[in-house]
Amino acid sequence: MMELNNKIAYITGGSKGIGYGVAHILLKAGMKVAIGGRDLRTIEEAAKQLEHEDNVLAIQSDVTKFADEGNAVKAILDQWGQLDVVIANAGVGHFAAIDEMTENQWHDMVNTNLNGVFHTLKASVEALKASKGYYITLASLAGTNFFAKGAGYNATKFGVVGFTQAAMLDLRKYDIKVSTIMPGSVATHFNNNEPSEKDAWKIQPEDIGELVLDLLRMHPRTLPSKIEVRPSRPDKK
Repeated sequence: MMELNNKIAYITGGSKGIGYGVAHILLKAGMKVAIGGRDLRTIEEAAKQLEHEDNVLAIQSDVTKFADEGNAVKAILDQWGQLDVVIANAGVGHFAAIDEMTENQWHDMVNTNLNGVFHTLKASVEALKASKGYYITLASLAGTNFFAKGAGYNATKFGVVGFTQAAMLDLRKYDIKVSTIMPGSVATHFNNNEPSEKDAWKIQPEDIGELVLDLLRMHPRTLPSKIEVRPSRPDKK
């Protein structure tokens, strides 16, 4: 079990949705949290809303750029001297039949959803070796269940699941834990959704935060490496 008080976490895509919800839960557990995002103003506003300003660091970083992620990790180490938990959460989705999908949509998903998780891990792996830390990716049930108009999204999320599981095998010899979380429907702004009461049946972002806490508190001899999570009572349409 990881002692969480004053441990340091870095969450990509932390300004809203799952990333923001996870940050809120980790802060409540006594951790310090760096949240990353492409737009500095948005990420700074999110940090203020979390109301733990001394324990929150807002970092402008585009996960599609390895140099940005390297600078993000350096900023965290300069601020707090260590990095214990990295959560690769940043992601995008464009849903269209394959004959209608544009090149830009395809590359945006590959660069963010797949290249991004590699950049984040590659930039942080030496810090995680030093702390014997934890690397967690946010994949999706779309990483195991394909669907029409999901070719690009499916491809990247299948890739995230495979990448994370292989990385787990590579890094456990350093006592680094690696897991992927695969949520179903979550009440976020993803795919232009505006969360409201109609989304009450969905997984809430803070529920994913509680799941992350469960992973961090797991006995070190045990590793849930791939976790599927879905609403317990799906909406009846």
